[in-house]
Amino acid sequence: MREWLWLACSASVRRRALRMAGIVGMVLLAINHGEAVMRGEVSPVRLMRMVLTLIVPYLVSTFSSVSAIRELRRSAKEGAPEPVPGRPDILDRLAS
Repeated sequence: MREWLWLACSASVRRRALRMAGIVGMVLLAINHGEAVMRGEVSPVRLMRMVLTLIVPYLVSTFSSVSAIRELRRSAKEGAPEPVPGRPDILDRLAS
C-alpha cells in the first residue's frame, strides 16, 4: 500500500492524471452539463456532479498509471532484458 501511494503521489503520475482529467473531464463536462451551464442552471447538486465529472478521469488515470508502473517493475524483477546502455530505463522515467 505504501508503494502504491508513493507512486500515485509521484510527479509524473500526478502530471499525467491532471492532463487526462483536464482533457477528458472537459469533454465529459461539455457533453453532460454543457446545456445547463449555457442556460445558467448550475445548482449546488449539479456543481457537485460537475466536480465528480472532473475527479473520475483523474482517479482512473492515476490507478492505471500506478498499475502499469507496478506491472513493469514486476516483469523487470522476473528477468526482463537489461536496459540499453546510455538509454534511460523506462522505470526510472515513469517513477520520476
